[in-house]
Amino acid sequence: MTAVPAATALPGVASGAALAVPGVAALDPRLTRRLAAAAAPARPDATARRVPPEAAVRADRTPDGTGWHIEVRCVLSGGRRALDVARDVHDRVAAAAAAHLTALGAVEPVTVEVVVTRVAGRPEAA
Repeated sequence: MTAVPAATALPGVASGAALAVPGVAALDPRLTRRLAAAAAPARPDATARRVPPEAAVRADRTPDGTGWHIEVRCVLSGGRRALDVARDVHDRVAAAAAAHLTALGAVEPVTVEVVVTRVAGRPEAA
């Protein structure tokens, strides 16, 4: 059965592909993931809490169950046009996810949505 390995590994595959794109400064986890990390009990050896990059990726089965929809939330570094970086992220994540699924023997369609949450170094709007 390929659904379980694909579901658990796709966020890692997608985050690695997105972070490899020039112009991506970081991945921005969804608010729910940030709140969950903040609410987790503190460990005695607690160092600065870090949310893994996979937290910024959402991989879900399509409603009809025949493929995957992946959402990647990116923070850009500002050296390139946001549109160009977003297209590169889309293409690399789609290719990496398709290759991952093919390696698992699950050739299924993949759609990718790239959300640019901010551009680092620019003042945020009030």
